[in-house]
Formats: sequence, structure tokens, C-alpha cells
Amino acid sequence: MKMTSVSRLEDHLGYWLRFVSNHASQAFTAKVGTEGVTVAEWVVLREMFDHSSVSPSQLAERLALSRGAVSKLIDRLVSKDLVKKQLGKAIPSNVDGRYQIVELTTTGRMLVPKLAKLADKNDSEFFGHLSTKQKTELVLLLKEIVTAHGWKKMPTE
Repeated sequence: MKMTSVSRLEDHLGYWLRFVSNHASQAFTAKVGTEGVTVAEWVVLREMFDHSSVSPSQLAERLALSRGAVSKLIDRLVSKDLVKKQLGKAIPSNVDGRYQIVELTTTGRMLVPKLAKLADKNDSEFFGHLSTKQKTELVLLLKEIVTAHGWKKMPTE
């Protein structure tokens, strides 16, 4: 019986990407958890930070998430007093002339910079030993992979 050569796990680039991603992601999850939010909630908060108000459907589009997923995240953030909902001004496309907008509360707006510092700290812990050139090259390569596959969905977990 002829033995077939089987590649080792460590021979695969995907193995190493997942290895690094899992460790960096788990550490970041723990860091934002100390502030009472999940990574998915952080992504929504960060996206909202640059806008005074936004509709849930706009958030869903920007993050490439389903409207249902965004709605659940918004509801969780409302319950944590980080986001508030209100009716927006009339727009012609709505039958009843109303639509919902969401915006960060003062507490939510103050939390985002703290969470961003945790993200910066996490990056520094995991990638700080790389030179600026290496980090730039790595980001460019990863972006090239994303573009080549046409991925749009924002990583939230």
C-alpha cells in the first residue's frame, strides 16, 4: 500500500492566520469585556462615533451585517445606556413618514475613545515587535486577500 503524503497543519498559511487571530481576538474580547461590551458592540459604537446620528439600515449596510443583527446589537447598546433611539424626520420612502435613527448617548460617546485605546493596546501587545514597514506590508497583504475575495462583512466576533 502506497503512503500518501499529507501536509502538516503548520504547513498551511491559514493555520498561522487563525493561530494569531484567535490569540489577538481572545485578548481583545477580554479587554473590551472589562468595559461591559462585546467586540460586536464595539464595532457598532465605533462606526456610530463618526456620525451624529444614523439609521439602523445605514449601520447594517456600512457593517455588511443583517438588519436583524444590527437591531439586536442596538437593543443591547440601548439597554446599556450607550445608544439612544428616536424617530427621524419624514422621508418620502417611508409609508408613515417616520423612521428610526440611533445616536450615541453621552456615556457611549465617552466610552468609544477608551475602547479605541484598548484596541491600540491590543495591537501593540500582539504586533508591537514588528517594524512599521512590516506592519504596513502585513496590512496591505491582508487587504489584498480581502479584495481578491470580495469580502465586505465587517469582522465582529
